[in-house]
Amino acid sequence: MTTTCPQLIRASERGEEIRFQHPLNPRSELHGHLLGRQAGLRRTGVNLAHIPPGKESFVYHSHEGEEEWIYILSGRGMAEIDGAEHEVGPGDFMGFPAPSVAHHLCNPFSEELVYLTGGESREVEIADYPRLGLRLIRTAKGAHVAPLDQLRQIG
Repeated sequence: MTTTCPQLIRASERGEEIRFQHPLNPRSELHGHLLGRQAGLRRTGVNLAHIPPGKESFVYHSHEGEEEWIYILSGRGMAEIDGAEHEVGPGDFMGFPAPSVAHHLCNPFSEELVYLTGGESREVEIADYPRLGLRLIRTAKGAHVAPLDQLRQIG
């Protein structure tokens, strides 16, 4: 006998995959499930993600406050971490303590790259896109992007 348990997300109950493309990267394409949200987690994210062949995750970025991690389940990918490229595959783990070095994940190979990813969810987060010269500031009221050279420290 199976009983309903909101903390247990069975593979058959994950629902339809979501699709995401980062607005600052036309090569970005992710598919997957927001497992943490489905289980009711509010302070940490856990996501099952798929990157199709020839696509990328987001944009080369770093985080000021939120920690992030990636665990490869299947396929191969190229991880760029702090300017160096590394081929990654099943069983490889990447952790980015905050403030993090810049990082990015892409799939130049012929099979889908499947991984678990997650991290903290803070009320305010700052992420830099060093190659684009942009900074993202995300709050509960929304997200704002500004050129790094227009930001200045006050005080």
